[in-house]
Amino acid sequence: MLKIYNSMTNSLEPFQPLEAGKVSMYVCGPTVYNYIHIGNARPIIIFDVVRNYLTYIGYDVDYVSNITDVDDKIIAAANEQGIAEFALTQLFTEAYQADVRALGSNLAPTMPKVTETMPQIITFIEELITKGYAYEYAGDVYFRIAQLSEYGQLSNQRVEDLMIGARIETNTSKENPLDFTLWKATTTGVSWESPWSKGRPGWHTECVVMIDDHFHKQIDIHGGGMDLKFPHHENEIAQSHACFGHQLANYWMHNGFVQIDDEKMSKSLGNFKTVRDILEQYDGTTIRTWMLGTHYRQPINFSVEALDNAKKVFEKATSAYQGAMRKLDLADDFVQLSTEYDIALQLRNQFKCAMDDDFNTSNAMTVVFEIIKGLNQLTRQNGMYAELQTMCELFVEVDTVLGLQFASYKPLSEGAKILLKEREQARLTKDFARADEIRAKLQAEGIEV
Repeated sequence: MLKIYNSMTNSLEPFQPLEAGKVSMYVCGPTVYNYIHIGNARPIIIFDVVRNYLTYIGYDVDYVSNITDVDDKIIAAANEQGIAEFALTQLFTEAYQADVRALGSNLAPTMPKVTETMPQIITFIEELITKGYAYEYAGDVYFRIAQLSEYGQLSNQRVEDLMIGARIETNTSKENPLDFTLWKATTTGVSWESPWSKGRPGWHTECVVMIDDHFHKQIDIHGGGMDLKFPHHENEIAQSHACFGHQLANYWMHNGFVQIDDEKMSKSLGNFKTVRDILEQYDGTTIRTWMLGTHYRQPINFSVEALDNAKKVFEKATSAYQGAMRKLDLADDFVQLSTEYDIALQLRNQFKCAMDDDFNTSNAMTVVFEIIKGLNQLTRQNGMYAELQTMCELFVEVDTVLGLQFASYKPLSEGAKILLKEREQARLTKDFARADEIRAKLQAEGIEV
């Protein structure tokens, strides 16, 4: 049975969806003012695998991930580059989507934008004011933390402790230093008319509204990076309790940081590497292979050595699969029917056990290595075609969940099959000159032997 580590309870819990056979999942998307860095790539890959596995075990997954296309950082970047905010966000939205695909992930079927959700956001803030959870001051609107006793439950922080560490502000517009902005009055950058002022929404409000706008109810899984746990996700929970009277999500999932030199990688620290830059030297499947070798909740350290090792794993995996498929391709009288093969059954069970344990891709990759070993052994043995076919099917099955694209094979042409068999005969008769000649012909056709 699938178990998920719930960041809300800090415990491993059996997964029970709100609706039988269906899963609702929302993952915080990017603020599109620059190319994403390698740290941003981790939730893209992790939650793609989560969705894949949930689908694999029979769930109908409704997956949503937003685009934040209005923000102070966007305004600053647009001004710096001398272009319109819309042009900037369009550019980096398309760049983000291209990077998602390059990493071997599928785009979320639903990707709402903040700029397209403004009427719903304004209505939501009005509701919070009506219920006494928000207040307006000089065109700004703030959430009233004191009205919510549950505040701090996700990040396991007490309001009293947060107050001690709160910055002393000369601005007295807030009733409480911890009250966060729902609406910001401004004439700088893109803005919208509202009952309080011309302005734009606060970041923490946007996701709550987009979740409700799509799902209209509590959801099963809310995901994102560990850095979003507080204050972003904490503030989402507060608003959901205040407006709807229910928990926003049943399960909260947070992936660990990507570090460089054992320090969190981020744009603000200036120690980041963009996915775009890394893709100039490594393909997306190498990045994905590297990331899935570590459990998603653990930090992972970026290094060239780690990517080089992942590249070797990818090459070893694809070579094993291609060798196995070539043997099947060249079999004259083999009827391609899978069989009950005990080793494959055991490996499938091990894979499912790993993934059922909070999507433990690290252990799942260990199973992948065992499948690779099995493919190589069966390929070298005489016969064993049905067993090899079954192992290949398992490899594709596992690869589809992890999205590693290991299982890549182009069927041989009839001409290539004849040449390969002729080469094998030449080697058996020790006519190595002829064997080398055929090998060169095959390599010219892009077939490695």
